[in-house]
Amino acid sequence: MSARRFGAIEAGGTKFLCAVGSSPADLHDQVRIPTTSPADTLQAVLSYFHETVRKHGSLDAIGIASFGPADVDRKSPRWGTILDTPKPGWSGTDLVRPLVEAFGVPVGFDTDVNGAALSEYTWGAAMGSDVATYVTVGTGIGGGTVVDGRPLHGLRHPEVGHLFPPRHPEDLAFEGICPFHGDCVEGLASGPAIEKRWGAALSDLSPDHVAHDVIAFYLAHLAVSLQAVLSPRRIVFGGGVFDTPGLIERVRETVGRLGAGYFSDPQTADVLITVPMLGSRSGLLGAILLAETAWRESL
Repeated sequence: MSARRFGAIEAGGTKFLCAVGSSPADLHDQVRIPTTSPADTLQAVLSYFHETVRKHGSLDAIGIASFGPADVDRKSPRWGTILDTPKPGWSGTDLVRPLVEAFGVPVGFDTDVNGAALSEYTWGAAMGSDVATYVTVGTGIGGGTVVDGRPLHGLRHPEVGHLFPPRHPEDLAFEGICPFHGDCVEGLASGPAIEKRWGAALSDLSPDHVAHDVIAFYLAHLAVSLQAVLSPRRIVFGGGVFDTPGLIERVRETVGRLGAGYFSDPQTADVLITVPMLGSRSGLLGAILLAETAWRESL
């Protein structure tokens, strides 16, 4: 039997990535669409899929792994929409309905970090982990968790980037940039927060700059909080900030020190804290899995 053709969308605050495929070995025709207005961005997404259908045939389903906050409750009348977001013009945008109306196929929808967690659980760094969390550290900070192969939801979806860490003693004056909470983890350790107070990306600062210890401190506190609440077997850190040489090692060392042997042997931080095996494709491949789930549930 030939592989199914699933459409994949990783919907981000700066770009939408689209592709077609069924697995890491079958992911092709990838395009990058800048995130501008909802109308223009979604029109470009629809045009891409119309063209791939014209060239290669129909799709079996489409999956969307989206930036949040988003309504991921299938019972909600707003399922598939972006909720209140600082991204101008995007609050209330329905991502699912235009695709259903245009292509008449099942559509799967979840957060981008839940999608990435799902793909790393299925094919990547979290394989074999009954509980695994994926955290992205970039323009924002978000985390998705998979429990026995299913993304974790609740009243909404977890928002681990909006936990409040203790302040690093060398970083007490910075007020944070989160428009909702100020000095939550996202407000202190995201890419824009780093540039706001030090004027450069973390990877561009000298290795002995205090910023490296400050950011590792906040991300390690996030990891220890995840250990206390979810007890994951893997915490996969991705996103552009983790392109910084040495950051993952600093986070591991700080997690081991902060945990003080309570949650696990400090040496296990080297196993617990890891980077994506699927690299920058984690979100897109998560969208493939969301599409596959939607297709199976429609049978």
